[in-house]
Amino acid sequence: MTAPPSPQPPPAAPLLEMIGVTVVASRNPAIIRIENLDWTIQPGEFWVVGGPPDSGKTDLLATAACLSRPMRGRHRLFGQDTRVVPTEQFLPDRLRVGVVFADGGRLLQQLTVTENLALPWCYHHNCSFDAAADRVRSLLAAHGLEFLAAQPCHRLGRPWRQRVALARALMLGPDLLFLDNPTGGLNPGQIDWWMDWLDRLHTGHAPPDHRPITLVVATDDLRPWCRPGRQFAILHQNRWRLLGNSDKLADCTELAVRELLGERS
Repeated sequence: MTAPPSPQPPPAAPLLEMIGVTVVASRNPAIIRIENLDWTIQPGEFWVVGGPPDSGKTDLLATAACLSRPMRGRHRLFGQDTRVVPTEQFLPDRLRVGVVFADGGRLLQQLTVTENLALPWCYHHNCSFDAAADRVRSLLAAHGLEFLAAQPCHRLGRPWRQRVALARALMLGPDLLFLDNPTGGLNPGQIDWWMDWLDRLHTGHAPPDHRPITLVVATDDLRPWCRPGRQFAILHQNRWRLLGNSDKLADCTELAVRELLGERS
């Protein structure tokens, strides 16, 4: 007698759902950046969102990460409706999100690299810098930053500040990581480091945690990111457009997409 098939596990719940969302400028909520946005991020995905400068990418990531609120629409993070859940109840899920900001990562410039990494851990665990030391050392080593540990961040060049910002964003062990134009202004060798590291982070091969992380990258240059296993979308003229995987990106003839791929008419 044939054994009955094993029951299939239920599909994983989305990490993020944005339905009919209107994104506004974080510095001026009267300015609409993106209208009628529908976006779902599933566990394990790697998203690349392209758009020219000042197209709303930063505001999109800030809204998705719950740093800004949408003007309208439904926003769920880890299944919770962010409009109705009290802040104190939602905080544990909010801490499962990391953000690497653009243009130097919004580090505290007078603090050292070590102090910048330790700060989120100490703040959210209500502990001393010494209590964060092991975690900090692990992340410094993983990112090749040990030789900069005692340096104040204002002395670092932009490529190193971006790498410190990545390490800081990983201090609390996020499940979902947003990165705003992390390779902008870097040379090819530095870009290669980011591509390799983010691939390892996405697949669970990056120390110190060695577990997969869902990634979302915003960029004004799609060329370095055109790799299999990623999902693509663009922002253009206040509109959000889903493109699909790398094959569909390559086949797209839309002018805005071709320009983000380095082609000019």
